[in-house]
Amino acid sequence: MRYPFIALMAVVCIIINSCKRDNVDNISTLLTSGYWQLASVRQVKFLGDTQLSDTTTTCDSVQTFTFNKDKTCTFVNFGCAANRINGSWSLNSTKLFLMSDLTAPDSTGKPYQPFGYTRISNLGDYSLVLETGDIQNYYNATDRRTLYRWGFVRIKTSTR
Repeated sequence: MRYPFIALMAVVCIIINSCKRDNVDNISTLLTSGYWQLASVRQVKFLGDTQLSDTTTTCDSVQTFTFNKDKTCTFVNFGCAANRINGSWSLNSTKLFLMSDLTAPDSTGKPYQPFGYTRISNLGDYSLVLETGDIQNYYNATDRRTLYRWGFVRIKTSTR
């Protein structure tokens, strides 16, 4: 009598646990664990699918991008300038694109949103590559395009 009761309880536990669904978003968890230090920005220019130039820029200032669980974000020292810009972020439904209303000055001083619509090219425990610029999937052979690849390294901290 004892063993059928234990077997029945085990079956009931399995059924109950199989019905639980945690809404775990691994992409958001990776983005919000620690902060991201910019390693380089790579600018690649194309004519159609022909690469015209490839320039990598780095900075002596430490530039960091922080994503918070409350969907706010902060970029410190954007463009090698001593600044702190704040905004909010979200992911599209496929979790392949990052959108942020973070607004920074461009090289002429005009405000723009560098991460307004950004393809997540790579995301791992310690690396993040974001692509901005002309990131459309389809283009003509005569289209001039500029693609920016932002390479970040995660710095894990217990306090921010």
